[in-house]
Amino acid sequence: MFKCKVLLPALFLFYYVNAETYYVSNSGSNSNNGLSQLNAFKTLQYVSNLVNAGDSVIVLAGTYAGFYHTTSGTALQRIIFKAQPGVIINSPNATTSDGINLEGASYVTIDGFEVDGVPRAGIRSVINEGVIITNNKCDQNGVWGILTGFSENIIIENNECSRSVQQHGIYFSNSADNPIIRNNICWGNSDCGIHMNGDVSLGGDGIISNALVEKNIIYNNGVGGGSGINCDGVQNSIIQNNLLYNNHASGISLYMIDGGAPASGNVIVNNTILQPNDGRWALNVSDGSINNKVFNNIFYSSHTFRGSISVDAASMSGFKSNNNILTNRMSNDGGNSNMTLAQWQQQTYADSSSVIAVPAALFVNVSANNYHLLVNSVAVNAGRSSYYNGSAPLTDLENNPRPQGNAIDIGAYEFMGTTAISNTVLQPQNVFTENDKVIIYDLSGKIIFRGTLKDFYQSKIKAFAYIIVTSDGKKMEKEISGIKQE
Repeated sequence: MFKCKVLLPALFLFYYVNAETYYVSNSGSNSNNGLSQLNAFKTLQYVSNLVNAGDSVIVLAGTYAGFYHTTSGTALQRIIFKAQPGVIINSPNATTSDGINLEGASYVTIDGFEVDGVPRAGIRSVINEGVIITNNKCDQNGVWGILTGFSENIIIENNECSRSVQQHGIYFSNSADNPIIRNNICWGNSDCGIHMNGDVSLGGDGIISNALVEKNIIYNNGVGGGSGINCDGVQNSIIQNNLLYNNHASGISLYMIDGGAPASGNVIVNNTILQPNDGRWALNVSDGSINNKVFNNIFYSSHTFRGSISVDAASMSGFKSNNNILTNRMSNDGGNSNMTLAQWQQQTYADSSSVIAVPAALFVNVSANNYHLLVNSVAVNAGRSSYYNGSAPLTDLENNPRPQGNAIDIGAYEFMGTTAISNTVLQPQNVFTENDKVIIYDLSGKIIFRGTLKDFYQSKIKAFAYIIVTSDGKKMEKEISGIKQE
């Protein structure tokens, strides 16, 4: 017994010390040892077949074919594939029609790749756990940007998934729990920006539980249908701090078609959704998706009939909604008819503290897709920190702490400006240098200038303004009154 206690740590240390870092380069050779840039391997598939738990792969700039990976790391010794800037995969691996494919490979990180124009998924991860897919760009792939199936405890963050030809930007599928889908940009995809589907027909319970979908920016999707964020069989999950605009199908949808059960028990909080005039409802709840909590959201629709919230009769049980900013069109019959907010309040007892507002009164610059809040927006200090056991996020889409004022703001952004201008006149040349980068707001909170202070003076803009100066990555705030240049 004593020998076993000594031997096991020794084996662990030996295994850990022998973890390798390999390099791949277009100018390399698979007959090299791969242990330096000068002795790099040639192909991704070769190094994929070689690596073990704890190994890392650094891929140098160039154009590559994809790879099919089957080896797992561990929670403590991940296998990491890290692409340097300029790495592009533009042809599929030799086994599937995908660019990068993780087949039964757990605890693998895919970081920094660009995958363009492959026939099926840019990145695919199936039948595994603990995978991290981060900082990748997947553009114009045949079906999906990122696809997962039976992939538990996955993190999908800081990716850009665009222009998928047939379906979705990100597709989290099959019976898998605890996904984190965060800080992604999904735009121009045929169907959904983010689609989550329990797929009960493919095995398992058909339910996705404990998902966290936050801080994603999703726009210009849905010409082929779907939603900005689609939730089929998604339960007990949080959807927060997401910005959705100009999506031509729905905004957020909670429902059941392929899922093993309805999308129930979810919290939808601090999202900003603006639907265009050809879009569907900002929030759809249907098919017996009960016990959902909805608060601190901006739901706007430019459609003439559809509006902010549509809930069918089977989903009204336990539905709680309040402190939202809405369009004056709601539905309690699944979108077959609409009613005013006042009628909705009277018939459903929901949204007693919600209000109606238009984008021009809420946001800094709608035409430029700048959905930060105006200083006098009704969204400022109008939210709540908790609601029926659901909690508002402690930061906003840009990781700014909430609240900044007396209460949490409504929508994905917390207002970071000032609500008043100091009467103290400061001489700007004594506070700033002419090369300081500034953002200048007028009294309504609209941005009227971005650039250096020198350029601002030369612009001859007259302003009584609040200036935010960014220097060395740190934000410094100064109140300056009476700044002008004749």
